[in-house]
Amino acid sequence: MVRPLTFVGDDAALVEALRAGHPGAAAVFYDRHAEHVRLTLRSVLGPDDDIPDLLQEVFIRALNQIEKLRDVERLTSWLTTIAIFVARAQIRLRSRRSWLRFFSPERTRPGHLEPPSSDARQALREVYAVLDQMPVDHRMAFVLRYIDGKTLVEAAEVCETSLATLKRRLARAERCFVQALVEHPVLMQWSKDGTRWNTQNKT
Repeated sequence: MVRPLTFVGDDAALVEALRAGHPGAAAVFYDRHAEHVRLTLRSVLGPDDDIPDLLQEVFIRALNQIEKLRDVERLTSWLTTIAIFVARAQIRLRSRRSWLRFFSPERTRPGHLEPPSSDARQALREVYAVLDQMPVDHRMAFVLRYIDGKTLVEAAEVCETSLATLKRRLARAERCFVQALVEHPVLMQWSKDGTRWNTQNKT
């Protein structure tokens, strides 16, 4: 009997097909969930040229670990968890690279002026500049809650930690973020226009 190359079915059937080695299941798995994973990586990392490679890495890990998925209804959350760990490794790699660049002769060369950008783009860059200074676990909590829009329970689940621990990390990340606003003028103005981190209302 010749099995069809094209897979059709819901996520439960898709997981079974992946475990059975269906030739068309991996492509459908990627097509169905790649955008969610890409957005997760983009939320955590900000602009990063390595995101296409990291996206592939997430799916390679997922395919290699598909037998470990116990609850098919958690497939999307499970993929998010894998993406979080891949992003965490990338943040640590970037930290090591920043130390290498610090000692590089390239840093002594005049930089090129960037073309003018909108306040929104500048604010986004400043947000990730602040996030780059946070411990990885605090950054993850902040990004998942306030950039990715997850509930506290969802954020704790994908980070594979307790709700109480997630709340502690988030509180520390918020304090770090508010303290950093004074060093980032565009973010300072952005916070004044909002309500959550309006520094004028902080005591």
